Amino acid sequence: MSTLKPLLKVLLGAALLTTAACASRQPTTAPDGWQLVWSDEFDQDGPPDPANWTFETGFVRNEEAQWYQPQNARCADGLLRIEARRETLPNPHYDPKGTDWRTRRPQADYTSACLTTQGLHQWQYGRFEMRGRIDTRAGRWPAFWTLGVEGEWPRNGEIDIMEYYRGMLLANVAWGTSERWQAHWDDTHLPLDSLGDAAWSDRFHIWRMDWDADHIRLYVDDRLLNETDLHTTRNEDGTGKNPFHQPHYLLLNLAIGGMNGGDPTPTEFPARFEVDYVRVYQRTNGRP
Repeated sequence: MSTLKPLLKVLLGAALLTTAACASRQPTTAPDGWQLVWSDEFDQDGPPDPANWTFETGFVRNEEAQWYQPQNARCADGLLRIEARRETLPNPHYDPKGTDWRTRRPQADYTSACLTTQGLHQWQYGRFEMRGRIDTRAGRWPAFWTLGVEGEWPRNGEIDIMEYYRGMLLANVAWGTSERWQAHWDDTHLPLDSLGDAAWSDRFHIWRMDWDADHIRLYVDDRLLNETDLHTTRNEDGTGKNPFHQPHYLLLNLAIGGMNGGDPTPTEFPARFEVDYVRVYQRTNGRP
C-alpha cells in the first residue's frame, strides 16, 4: 500500500496538470478591435491538421543535432506535443566527402519536429498568439516564429515571437544586410531567472506579436519584450525592400543543440514543447 499511494499521487498530479492546462485556456472571443482570422486549438487527437500544417524533414538549419520528422508531433488532450527524442537514425544523404554539414553527418542522434504553415496560410500584419509550455533544460531550443514568403533568408525577414536557449528567452526581428546570408538583428535576451520563480517553465505562458505597418511588438504574458520600428528595417542589399511589408508564415519547432542551443548530452530525454493553441487576429476596421 505504501508503494501504491505515491504512484496514485503522481498519476493524479499528471491528470490535474493536464486538466488545469485546458481549463485555463483563454477564450476564443476576439479582443476588442480584432477579429479571429485563423486558429488551431489542437482539439482533435492524432497528427496535426494537414489543412493547417506541413513539416520540415531532415537536417535543416543552424547545424542543429536533430533530424526533423512528422511523427514527433502529435495532438492529445487538447495540446500539440512536439517531442524531441534521443534516438539514432542513419542519414540517407550521407556523403563523407560532402561540403555541407547536412551531408557530412553519417547519422542523427536526436529526432524532433518542425511544423510550418508555409504554402497553406500566410498573413500580413495582425496579432499572432501562442499559449505554450517550453522545456528549458540544457540543449533545448524551442521557437514560435515567422518567415516572409518571398526572398532568401534573411532578406525575407524573420520574427522570433518566442525563442529560448541557454537560460535566455529571446524576442527577435531580423532582416538583410549588404552581405548575403548575414542578418541585421534587433534582439532581446531576457535571463530566465528574471521572469519569476523557479517553476516558471513548468507553467503555460502566452507569447504574442502585434504587427502593423509601423511596428512589431513582441510580448510574453503581456510583458513587452521588444519593439521594432519598421521604418528602419529595409534590406541593405540595394533593393530597399522591407521584408515586414509582405505576408509571413508560421513555424513551431523544438530544436536540439546546434549553433545556439547548447549541449544536450547531460539532459534526459524525451523533451517536449507543448502548445495549447495558435491564433491569428486582424483589425476589424481594415487598418494595417
